[in-house]
Amino acid sequence: MGTPEFAVPSLERLVRDGWPVLAVVTQPDRPRGRGKKLEPPPVKMRALELGLSVLQPEKVREESFLSVFRDMKPDLVVLVAFGQILPREILERPPLGCINVHPSLLPRYRGAAPIHWTLLRGEEKTGVTILFMSEEVDAGDIILQEESDVLPEDTYDTLHDRLAQRGASLLAEAVGKVAGGTAARTPQDGKKATFAPRLPGDMGLVNWNRDGGDIVNLVRGLSSQPGAYAFLGGRKIKIYKAAWEPSREEAEPGTLLGETDKGLPVAVRNGRVYLQEVQLEGKKRLPVKDFLRGFRFAPGERFS
Repeated sequence: MGTPEFAVPSLERLVRDGWPVLAVVTQPDRPRGRGKKLEPPPVKMRALELGLSVLQPEKVREESFLSVFRDMKPDLVVLVAFGQILPREILERPPLGCINVHPSLLPRYRGAAPIHWTLLRGEEKTGVTILFMSEEVDAGDIILQEESDVLPEDTYDTLHDRLAQRGASLLAEAVGKVAGGTAARTPQDGKKATFAPRLPGDMGLVNWNRDGGDIVNLVRGLSSQPGAYAFLGGRKIKIYKAAWEPSREEAEPGTLLGETDKGLPVAVRNGRVYLQEVQLEGKKRLPVKDFLRGFRFAPGERFS
């Protein structure tokens, strides 16, 4: 059971290792883009390429899906970023249980957006956890866990891709242990739990009065989706890459300063944030040097 790109390496690894996948359950096709054309989830597209049966229930707790699930009689359910809460019947019916691939070192960052929040909070360590699922989200017993460094240059995209691959490898080990009856069940310490809820819709708007390090972490955590952004003269500019340098600035936060080799500097509360990769609304994403060839701003102009 999985939906986005993050789940694809885990599906591929299960198939490559020869586990008999009865079916792939994913979210329904959704309208996307300007034309609102229906697009299948990445997991569906890969499952069909692999010749697997695909199910797309609107809600897995509905009887129409549960009856199909009972007939399949799976030994084990593997869930990776599926996007729906499983009802008790699905959690309890498979003899070997339900296991989950979660991209954090649980009990830290339980919830829907652990990779985003890891970067937003400026963490230097993260990892992948394989756990038995329970009715409380991301609170089940841990089977395996692997730590991974968060690199200073990491964005959501790079960390997402790396953890997706590490998760698939760790899942392969965990499934073997579960099938062989040797899987550990290490309870989580709920007192140490932190949470990673879905991102609010307006979270990407940059507040230039904030600490420069926090602004750069915002850019890292939201790059490339949903993206950090700011408004300049009524024009929306998305920011995909930035760096920060502490300094004493007399300019008001949000003021554009002269272009440098480090990027386009913007004054912030405690220094400068250098914009390095940006996108003007309706245009291509560009390195800032290329962007500035077609974009002019007046000295002292400020982001709103």
